[in-house]
Amino acid sequence: MIVSNPRIPFQLGDERPSLPAFNGKRLLVHLCMNIEYWPIERPMPRGVLPAPHGVAAAPPDVPNFSWVEYGLRCGMPRIMGMLAERNIKASAFMNAQVSDVYPRLTDRVLQAEWELVGHGWFQQSLKQVDDEEEVIIRCLKRLEALSGQKTRAWLGAGLGETERTPDLLRKHGVEFLHDWVLDDLPFWMWTEHGPMVGLPYTFELNDVPIYAIQHGASDEILTRTKATLDMFERELEHQVRIITFGLHPHIIGVPHVAHQFEKAIDLLIQRDDTVFVTSSQMGDWFTNADPDGAAQVQAWKEAQR
Repeated sequence: MIVSNPRIPFQLGDERPSLPAFNGKRLLVHLCMNIEYWPIERPMPRGVLPAPHGVAAAPPDVPNFSWVEYGLRCGMPRIMGMLAERNIKASAFMNAQVSDVYPRLTDRVLQAEWELVGHGWFQQSLKQVDDEEEVIIRCLKRLEALSGQKTRAWLGAGLGETERTPDLLRKHGVEFLHDWVLDDLPFWMWTEHGPMVGLPYTFELNDVPIYAIQHGASDEILTRTKATLDMFERELEHQVRIITFGLHPHIIGVPHVAHQFEKAIDLLIQRDDTVFVTSSQMGDWFTNADPDGAAQVQAWKEAQR
């Protein structure tokens, strides 16, 4: 049989064993805030305003740089205030160099006790760096120095990986990886340095596809949240469900979108089965719920050799 995925066994979602509730709650919500540094002297990773006459903008790309820095200046305080009022902690998927360039913002994230998740040095894919392992080590050391805690989870910039990335991350202590967006639930994955847990991320409740690519209306994040809940209602009886929001402050933090996002958060808060979690909280819950999965994924890989 041909194996489609060299790291993760294929499994139909409705055949997965039922997972226990998280502290009595069956609907987990994870807010993933991507906090990124886009150097002004480099081409922008993404743009909201195309260059005129179809000519690619050479650095400095002032409009698109400003678009992103607005999010850090104005969007982050707006969303952080919204979540603090509701006693909700997010995961900060943070470029480690943010701490050098935006130290006051970094202080605020640490004061809010958000979990720091590795997200590269600046907003550059690991496919583009000269020494991937050196970058991973540098990122982990910086984030751990900031928080005083081990950095346990990672999302690649642009979800970018080489063939070695999960192996290198696991080698250097990362336990949870968000890059593989292929299941509603966490799953075990194989690496050369032992099993690690793949955690959900999202393209569907992600403000970049919704607003920057698909050009959704202001209330699209709320519309999709409501529709997701309607579908999950019929599934929650049999399986825990996880709602993941992929967020970027320059998109979710603009007033007309933040207003709708606040409504979505309040809709979730009103439920009696909802719990807000961070990456490691979700990862620990899953590893405790499925302790045999680590050995099983190793045996699955050995059977292919």
